[in-house]
Amino acid sequence: MSPNYAAIPNGAYSVVAQVRAKRGKEDALRAATLPLIDLVRGDPKNLVYFFQEDRAKPGHFVFYEVFASQADFDAHNTMPYVKAWFAKLPELADGGVDVMRMTVFTAPRQ
Repeated sequence: MSPNYAAIPNGAYSVVAQVRAKRGKEDALRAATLPLIDLVRGDPKNLVYFFQEDRAKPGHFVFYEVFASQADFDAHNTMPYVKAWFAKLPELADGGVDVMRMTVFTAPRQ
């Protein structure tokens, strides 16, 4: 399923985030995160969500998420499944989540 690019407004709020698993916790962090794919994509305010892993460095995970606004993203972070995932990080992740907050630009509409 590809994103509906037409639904992404100019100036949309996007996040590129990364987290690294503790040594020996790669599989556990991956397993804890995989269920988020359907949960986040099922959120009507989420426009794009990708969970990725560095091929050269297993256990290095990168997220790409797009929401129409920061308010939509902030609401996403209050969801019980997101809070539950963050609660698992001290055991599974080496440090916290490194987050870049971005603005999405779209091509001018003709």
